[in-house]
Amino acid sequence: MIKTVDLTKVFRTDEVETTALNEVSMEIKPGEFVAIMGPSGCGKSTLLNILGLLDNPSKGKLIFNGQDVSKYSEKQRTGLRKSNIGFVFQSFNLIDELNVYENIELPLLYQKIPSSKRKQMVEEVMTKMNIVHRKKHFPQQLSGGQQQRVAICRAVVGNPKLILADEPTGNLDSVNGAEVMDLLSKLNQEGTNIIMVTHSPTDASRAQRIIQLFDGEIVTENTEN
Repeated sequence: MIKTVDLTKVFRTDEVETTALNEVSMEIKPGEFVAIMGPSGCGKSTLLNILGLLDNPSKGKLIFNGQDVSKYSEKQRTGLRKSNIGFVFQSFNLIDELNVYENIELPLLYQKIPSSKRKQMVEEVMTKMNIVHRKKHFPQQLSGGQQQRVAICRAVVGNPKLILADEPTGNLDSVNGAEVMDLLSKLNQEGTNIIMVTHSPTDASRAQRIIQLFDGEIVTENTEN
């Protein structure tokens, strides 16, 4: 699914050069659920951005579905990302002016999917995620757990091969957090690859493998039993 070879990302200003990732090599196999952990500033989000085709590495290779995409242009990355990757963020990133249905429909509009097909896909995912009864509500009318449920619907409505989750339970209480992790685990069991950045050992224990980052380097990899 994904392979990185000596992946390096350097951020430069006029006075400072910061190495956020230092020769990171890893492989994510089809169907895996992988958690990425480490202290703040260790490169987790930078790695997630590159894996999600939001940014290019400074050096090294990123192989996505057998293609070397390391030097893709922004337009090429966007095209590949739209049909292959869904994102779930800590802050939900829902659009306040759109209701639940419209928020979930949004990525399908970008993919130019016909109206009747969009309606079917949105209704199916809302039913699957048990949020259809809230479809006309706006984000501010929902609890945090419900907002994250909508965000997961939006991430998976286009049937992406990969979900990238950045601290998906970070703004939730323990009950809603566990519910969100149940949803992600269920999606993984159905065949979706999930890569999750988290500070939570409890959330990470849901993954099949835990990768620990420190100062931009992989220091350990543990397989969960």
